[in-house]
Amino acid sequence: MSKIIVIGGGAAGMMAAIQSAACGHNVLLLEQNEKLGKKIYITGKGRCNLTNACDTEDLFKSVLHNGKFLYSAFYSFSNAQVIDFFESHGLATKTERGERVFPASDHASDVIRTLQKVMEDRGVKLRLCTRVQELLVEPENRIAGVRLSDGEILKADAVIAATGGCSYPSTGSTGDGYRFARACGHQVTELRPALVPFEAGESWVTELQGLSLRNVRVRIRKEKKIFYEEFGEMLFTHYGVSGPLILSASSLVTDCMEQLPLSMEIDLKPALTPEQLDRRILRDFEENRNRQFKNGIQKLFPGKLLPVMVALSGIHPDKKINEITREERRNFAALIKSLPMTLTGLRDFKEAIITRGGVSVKEINPSTMESRLVQGLYFAGEVLDLDALTGGFNLQIAWSTGYLAGDSVR
Repeated sequence: MSKIIVIGGGAAGMMAAIQSAACGHNVLLLEQNEKLGKKIYITGKGRCNLTNACDTEDLFKSVLHNGKFLYSAFYSFSNAQVIDFFESHGLATKTERGERVFPASDHASDVIRTLQKVMEDRGVKLRLCTRVQELLVEPENRIAGVRLSDGEILKADAVIAATGGCSYPSTGSTGDGYRFARACGHQVTELRPALVPFEAGESWVTELQGLSLRNVRVRIRKEKKIFYEEFGEMLFTHYGVSGPLILSASSLVTDCMEQLPLSMEIDLKPALTPEQLDRRILRDFEENRNRQFKNGIQKLFPGKLLPVMVALSGIHPDKKINEITREERRNFAALIKSLPMTLTGLRDFKEAIITRGGVSVKEINPSTMESRLVQGLYFAGEVLDLDALTGGFNLQIAWSTGYLAGDSVR
């Protein structure tokens, strides 16, 4: 029976500890926070989008960087197996729009509770409020254990570093894993916030704070070059825009950020062609022909958006509907189909869901998650140079790489 130390009590760390214990090892999990799964608690707005029920091949399409590296991990512990794992341990799940999988209770805490119970049942020892200062590596490049921040030395036959990234540092993702990796000679690729909101230049954005728009189409471009175009849901904030569409966009256009500012257009009525929209506006105008413009278009927009659209339309708010010209009406329709915004930057790691970049996967064995440089050292989860779109894909990476690392330790 080998003694295994897992650093980090997040998704990857807990799954690594569970599988390592299932293989008969003596497992100790070290977590620097006062409780486990602190980041899991806030994922999916507190509901925890724990995976995606798409075809396994589609998992790879949703990974933005180094997807091929995950072949063994995804097939060793697939999304279907993740769902079965939680279901078999008493956590009912449900699948929603976009194949997103959530606990049926809508409580992320139930995911944590399930993982804790399985760890207890499998004999995993746990030490909370325990920070690892450094990895102990023997001269022949074999892991020997860890040194804690208080100087205590813990010996181990293998160490699994599942320390997370730099995102949401308040949850304990302080980048320690990158420090450990560098100290062992590993390359750490450039770290950037990913799945993160955008800042916008328009002053009217603050008036829309909290407004969520569903079924809209967003296009992000620089002059004529389109970087991103997708249909879905977005959210206005006091500084700019967020929500699923925007978060995914942030990861896809991150390489273009040196070209800031970027232009963004929102099609508020993507289901309607320009001709259909014009007929819809004409119908609303006919019903409200004797009313003021500001009072005659309520059916077109959510209440918060109405005054902004009136202001941007160039039509005087008090102008009678029956006095609006054909050109004004068509310009108004064009605004609805292409509401312009200016993206001036990304928010920082404090608001990023994940980290782009990390321990170079070129130096990790994809079949085991073991370091190619230090025998007995394994990496799992966000600490690796792996990132994916929203929709449960990043947690799937954590479960799969954690499972494979736990299953591979000797």
